[in-house]
Amino acid sequence: MSFFVVDVALPVPLLRTFDYLPVEGEQQSDYQAGQRVRADFGRQLLTGIVLGTRTTTEVPQNKLKPLLARLDDVPLISEGDLSLARWMADYYHHSVGDVLEHWIPAMLRRGAALTEANESGWQRVAPNDSDPVLRGDKQKALWQRFIEQTDILHSQLTSTGFSLAQCRRLAEFELIRETHQLPQPLIPATPKPFLTLNGEQEKALTLMKNELGKFRACLLEGVTGSGKTEVYLQLIDAVIQQGKQALVLVPEIGLTPQTVQRFQERFSVPVALLHSGLNDRERLQGWRQAKEGVARILIGTRSAVFTPLPDLGLIILDEEHDGSFKQQDGLRYSARDFALVRAHQAKVPVLLGSATPSLETLHNALSGRYLHVKLTQRAGNAKPPGMKLHSILHQPMISGFAEPVLSAIKQHLDNQKQVLVFLNRRGFAPLLACRHCGWMAECRRCDARLTLHQYPPHLHCHHCDHQQPVVHTCPECHSPDVEAVGQGTERIEESLSELFPRTPVRRVDRDTVRTKQAFDELFNDIHQGGSCILVGTQMLAKGHHFPDVTLVVILDSDAGLFSADFRGMEHSAQLIEQVAGRAGRAENPGDVWIQTLYADHPQLNLLIDNGYHALALSMLKERLEQQLPPYSHMAMLRSECEDKGLSRQLTDQARHMLQDWLRQYGKGNAPVTLLGPFPAIMERRNGRFRYQLQIFCPERKSLHQALDALVKQLQSLKGFNKVRWHLDVDPVDTL
Repeated sequence: MSFFVVDVALPVPLLRTFDYLPVEGEQQSDYQAGQRVRADFGRQLLTGIVLGTRTTTEVPQNKLKPLLARLDDVPLISEGDLSLARWMADYYHHSVGDVLEHWIPAMLRRGAALTEANESGWQRVAPNDSDPVLRGDKQKALWQRFIEQTDILHSQLTSTGFSLAQCRRLAEFELIRETHQLPQPLIPATPKPFLTLNGEQEKALTLMKNELGKFRACLLEGVTGSGKTEVYLQLIDAVIQQGKQALVLVPEIGLTPQTVQRFQERFSVPVALLHSGLNDRERLQGWRQAKEGVARILIGTRSAVFTPLPDLGLIILDEEHDGSFKQQDGLRYSARDFALVRAHQAKVPVLLGSATPSLETLHNALSGRYLHVKLTQRAGNAKPPGMKLHSILHQPMISGFAEPVLSAIKQHLDNQKQVLVFLNRRGFAPLLACRHCGWMAECRRCDARLTLHQYPPHLHCHHCDHQQPVVHTCPECHSPDVEAVGQGTERIEESLSELFPRTPVRRVDRDTVRTKQAFDELFNDIHQGGSCILVGTQMLAKGHHFPDVTLVVILDSDAGLFSADFRGMEHSAQLIEQVAGRAGRAENPGDVWIQTLYADHPQLNLLIDNGYHALALSMLKERLEQQLPPYSHMAMLRSECEDKGLSRQLTDQARHMLQDWLRQYGKGNAPVTLLGPFPAIMERRNGRFRYQLQIFCPERKSLHQALDALVKQLQSLKGFNKVRWHLDVDPVDTL
């Protein structure tokens, strides 16, 4: 047998692949790129991906280890997806083995077989016009089920009252047989008809239909309530009619049950879901349904962008501006940016939808790189809400509300409408403090104060998850004058229940809605109608349709006005617009009241008077003057360590490395600007001191050449084993 080695990508942080000998007795032709293998790596047993085979190696043959097993006869990952993984590894300066882990579900990463996605079921083998002699109403009812549906999963039968013994009895009559198969997504018997589009929607749909069959990035910029989802649905229908598949990415699928339901009700083709609320087996089933072409529509969160779709015809990102499309640990990829790369390779259009597009996307649309389509009118007869800035400077307050705001709430409730109160702060109060000596309850592991929660009572750090009991006397001066300062959603809920005792108050945040089922139950209750007050965080802002909400009150609009992050105002404006868009979405006119200490702030007034698009143009002008993204490209090196000095030293070393490399090799390239190193805004988090180095360059190629050199030098740096560091390319925040 001729000598050869197998090139394997392993899920380790090293920026290289590894040579292994084949499994004993196997030929070179047995190995194909994209197969899984089991490999001994140090003291670990890892599942790797075959990248190819070679007859030469730089590793001494006596150092080579044989593979433990080859897990697949055919590749799980196609050549096209392998090339995308290599692109991602290069772009984010990450291990290709770590990158490839995102292409397959957790069960396959652990070595499971594809067949573990199968479920036991039963299949009718006798003709449906058979007239078997059956005893008992249950057996007859069970046979009737199989007349109506040929294949039925065992779990579907038991959930409707049929037993295993009854199924086996039909099998004895040779009417049905037991099977093990991949479950099929449910298809509605009679899909709901599509809605009639208005003129703007019809024009947008026609423009985007013309782009099918080729790569084109399109921005659908539509005000909240303008009917973007209906355009998505009808564009997907055109894709399905061509025999293609559609991939729809949403920010948080557990928080958008209405969107998922609309998709499932409209199409007579299987719709698969992939999101974090599924268990590992369910994720494997959805992955296989997409990969094998069973599912014609795949709806998922960020990681669904990697799912294989053999007949891909369209990618849609709803709320493309949302920060959850950016992974914030491990491989820090942007699902939005990767969707564009994937669509380019597949030669299909990618549609980015938002009422408040990110400045990067808007810049690309305004410069002509993206097709720019606008929806300026709300669907149906809905009118945009009236927005009012209300200054609370030197004004009397009642439980955190200005008196005119409370009057507006009462007026809308008296009209049997619903009111949404937005405060992006969980808990009862953001601070517990002593009035006598000024002591404040602070986290021992973070530069942050502990949030007071009342249900159940405890102090909680929302950064490191540290929790401790509530103190009732000051630990410094032993005074009993310890009180809650400020307001969170719990306190607002309590205050509103006292101010409006006859009106139900429902709180929507991470503490009250922990499961998708709880969220669905809450929203079904809200949609029953009748006056009520909704109190919540940004969970309420993500694309929900509340037809009876006619008043939105935003309590703290000032958080992003003076942020240390240059994207702070952009994110704040997006959130305000998204929350305000919940008001007046049906026939009823809506109002938005915004309480602020800075009613004369020019950017806030520009947003209120002229809308998000006008503010975005103003912010783009500022970014151009300061040469910030999207007019330059950015990366951040972050370090963290329990030893403050070591964390700072590593970023210092990184700066010197970059400066030396730029002096030696950077001539003729675009200039690279370094800012820092300096402490993160929250310097200590979870017991670790954090430093950052910001890197800017007007040309992407020059930036990545410098980053590539930096990462290689940092990986060989000695004496910093206790320091964690990572490189974040195109960061979405600098905090």
